[in-house]
Amino acid sequence: MNLQAGLGYIWLLCFSFVSTAKGDLQLLSFQPKTLYQYHYTLDVRLDHTSTPSLQGAWLRAEALVQLCRLWRDQDREELLQVQVRDLKVQHEPEEESQDGTRGPPAEIALSQESQAELQQPVFISWSSGKVKAAYGNEAESILISNLKRGITSLLQLQPHAGTAVEEDVSGSCQVTYTVSNHSITKTKDLLSCVKPNSGFASINRIFGLKWQPTSRSQYTVKDNLLQSVLAEESHMVSLALKSTTGIKISSRQQLQLASRPIPGPAEVTARSLKEVLAGMKGQHQPLGMASLPFRRVCTHCPSLRAYLKAFDSQRVKMDTSKAATTWQFQRFIQMLHSAKKRDVLQLLRTAPKEMLPFVVEAAVASQSVASLAALSDFLDFSKMPSSLLEKFLYSAAFSPRPSGQLLHLVLDKLDGKQLAPEVQETGILAMGSLVGKLCHQKLCGLQEVERGVETILRGLRDAEEESKMVIYLLALGNAALPKTIPTLLDHAEEGPTMVAIAAISALQRFPAQHISRKVKQTMRRIFHEKRKSYEKTCRLAAAEILLDKEPLPMDVINILLAANELETEMATFLLLKVQSSLYAHHHYPARKIMKDIMGDPRINNYNFFSKAGISSSFSGPLTVTQDLLSTFGLDLLFLEGGFLRKSVSDFSLLSHGQRLHAAQVTIEAQGMDSMLGENVLEGKEEPELMAGMSAIFFDVQLRPIIFFQGYTDLMAKILLSSGEPTSVVKGNLLLMDHHQLIPLQSGFQVAIKLQGSLGLDISADMDVSIWEQELKTSINARGSLAIDFQAELDTPFLQATLRSQTEAETSVQFDTMLRFSSSPVLMCLQLREEQVPYREIFTVSKSAGSQSSTTQKARQGTMPGKEFALHQANSKVCNLLLAAEE
Repeated sequence: MNLQAGLGYIWLLCFSFVSTAKGDLQLLSFQPKTLYQYHYTLDVRLDHTSTPSLQGAWLRAEALVQLCRLWRDQDREELLQVQVRDLKVQHEPEEESQDGTRGPPAEIALSQESQAELQQPVFISWSSGKVKAAYGNEAESILISNLKRGITSLLQLQPHAGTAVEEDVSGSCQVTYTVSNHSITKTKDLLSCVKPNSGFASINRIFGLKWQPTSRSQYTVKDNLLQSVLAEESHMVSLALKSTTGIKISSRQQLQLASRPIPGPAEVTARSLKEVLAGMKGQHQPLGMASLPFRRVCTHCPSLRAYLKAFDSQRVKMDTSKAATTWQFQRFIQMLHSAKKRDVLQLLRTAPKEMLPFVVEAAVASQSVASLAALSDFLDFSKMPSSLLEKFLYSAAFSPRPSGQLLHLVLDKLDGKQLAPEVQETGILAMGSLVGKLCHQKLCGLQEVERGVETILRGLRDAEEESKMVIYLLALGNAALPKTIPTLLDHAEEGPTMVAIAAISALQRFPAQHISRKVKQTMRRIFHEKRKSYEKTCRLAAAEILLDKEPLPMDVINILLAANELETEMATFLLLKVQSSLYAHHHYPARKIMKDIMGDPRINNYNFFSKAGISSSFSGPLTVTQDLLSTFGLDLLFLEGGFLRKSVSDFSLLSHGQRLHAAQVTIEAQGMDSMLGENVLEGKEEPELMAGMSAIFFDVQLRPIIFFQGYTDLMAKILLSSGEPTSVVKGNLLLMDHHQLIPLQSGFQVAIKLQGSLGLDISADMDVSIWEQELKTSINARGSLAIDFQAELDTPFLQATLRSQTEAETSVQFDTMLRFSSSPVLMCLQLREEQVPYREIFTVSKSAGSQSSTTQKARQGTMPGKEFALHQANSKVCNLLLAAEE
């Protein structure tokens, strides 16, 4: 009996569940022969977050929405007719009265065409809250059609709690329902919405935008009838690097049952939905639920053809460190976006010599099909100056979102041609950068990418000279493809010194998740010299990977124990490197490693930490804001005789979990001790006299520069020196390139556009005085930054644009001075930033019918210059050397 009772109880539960579920599905319905009238209101507002005193753009619409049931099938699926009537639109007036108040909202007159389209009904297939499909006229204007999509999306709901994926005006989104009495609350996760991609973003998200959206709808249901809907959403869009520069978008929709239902049209008798629609007037094709992308036609944008007509008066002054040039660079890119190939080609062919590099940079940055086709016809790699060809290749390498067509162009220009060594090397490095960025965009399967990877690997296999092998390895570092790690490991462990260092440098470019157990085992063998001897900089580079990529306590302890057996300078450097690397990891594992190390008496003793070398390694913050941490690090490795072997200066940016190598400059010198009569250690091969520099900017490895190689080359460059510094990189870079469409619940869209450009002029100089026994190096970086951030709202009644423009100019100088005449060698480091002038302009432009207005506010200032105190010992030496200079 108990078993029977239990089974009966379970049966009753199941029956109750099915009954309840069936009742829930029937909860919402519309009666036949009845016309339901809802009062519809819409409010949309856009505001600058950084200038609340500047009035933004505001739109309010009111209408009567009529809804009736035309047909119902056996499965209770209904065909509803939705019609918008008596639409009235208002916007906030611009002018204030003398007492600071504003007048009543201004009416916006609708065109007859818009009124006619609005009154055309839309039909939806609906089942107790679920909109399964919509039907309407495809020929309607996009903005009117999107408005109707927004209204019908308000009818998309479910009468029971739970999480689901729904399709509406925002796309296919995850929504969560909660139910309480007569109230249903829907929360939409806008970040989960999937819709056809209609935008793009820079690969480096540190140069992108932060988008923080919320969406919540409240439904009231009584007597199985939808009484009201209140849908509210907000979007905060701001610069990732500076969240105070942003735009807030607010939208509020409401449907309220206006009165008791009134008699409506009779239901249609038909066997299918298709048959019902066929009997209706007009064309009724299936419409997608998601809003359609709308592209505003720019009537006042600069035209390349118009520019060409006034070309002689439009020449640009080529000072890349000035903001005016950087803004002109962005205007060129905008012109090239819509230009035809023949016009771009004419510009390239007629541009004066001093302006041509500027035009080439803009053509590459525009990424338009016409511009790349024009460049393909114009660039002749067998005849043109190397400097212009390098400019093209570096512009491609720095592209914030390269296309397969750009890589195809680079590959074709390099393929099978006898080129100057500097062009060939720059091309290989650019190829690696493009391959890596395309793979980052999930485009690794492109034929051009596969061809690029094979070109680099084949070149590495065929290279006979060490210098050529180094370039191909550095290109693999630019690409940072996990599948090339085995190749890099082979060259790191088995290659000659230059090759091994280049391979390890390439491995350092990989994120920590790709530094596998096998990679770390190889680095341990190199550092501890398990198979053969390695040059000290090679061993130190291997140790850096073990210390920087999720370090293990075992590796840190073994590196420190090994340091105790090394010569003084290398040991000093390693001890400081361990400390700076671990303190740079601000998380629990790093602290635990330090605790474990300090618990080992073999290490935690005075003898171990009292190394007297002058090598150093340190890092520290330069700028700290709520969005950005910029750091400076400096590694200095000296030889036992007190001569500088290698210096690495590193500027990094960290923002919201993203890290970017803004700049890393490595200067190496070898053979200086033998030149000045110092004894070379017995049994060691005397190194060749050499000094050179290698640089990474914005995660792109540049072609290494040799200052001199060999004593004869050094003397020739000293005697024939013009006194001019060596240019490392000079030009205009497009850093930020972002376009995003934000669909609002109303069906309208806000287009977000971001462009940020950098004008950069970096030069380096090395001055060796044999008679005074001094070595001076100087790196001078001058730059200008221009950021243009816009939000565009387009409706059938009002167009509004909110714009933030920011510009700044800066100059950073990094100098080193070494005096060999002293023992130990004296070295002074100076890092200083000149004053930084900046300006911000905030604009609100609105156009309604024949009326338009623009309001603007600006602020400007100057951030004072400063000299960074690197460490106390350095300050003492600088005071001594600079006093002697005076």
